[in-house]
Amino acid sequence: MTTDEALPTSDRLLSLFERLRKLAFGQHPLQDSRVTMPQLTLLDWVAESPGSGIQDIADGLGLTAPTVSVGVRRLEAAGLLERRPDPKDGRAIQTFLTAQGQTLHERARAFRREKMQRLLTGLTSEEGAMLLALLEKTINAAEEAAGE
Repeated sequence: MTTDEALPTSDRLLSLFERLRKLAFGQHPLQDSRVTMPQLTLLDWVAESPGSGIQDIADGLGLTAPTVSVGVRRLEAAGLLERRPDPKDGRAIQTFLTAQGQTLHERARAFRREKMQRLLTGLTSEEGAMLLALLEKTINAAEEAAGE
């Protein structure tokens, strides 16, 4: 697929990200589970921030607390998350991955890592380093502009 260099840079980048999203390298890690992509995002958050409360997760993901609460309940029912009372506040809960949730999270990360590795195989090590440096630069600038 060729790119249209007459398009604005932002449109070309959007097109590239869409193409990247559509790439399929082997079996998707969730194919044999009933977990949706939004639920996997929630699992990823809890894996990176074990013990997070509902509001912490909601703030971090830009969602409402009721939306996160529903997701947590569903993942808990699926045996992937567990809720425990917060030892500092008996009214609040903390979320943690179960062993099954940790396994699914690790499978998803390995899948993503393999997908990125295959994507980078078309580049020399110098080109890969340049791509990563430019992406990091653009993300840093966007975060600064957003006040993060």
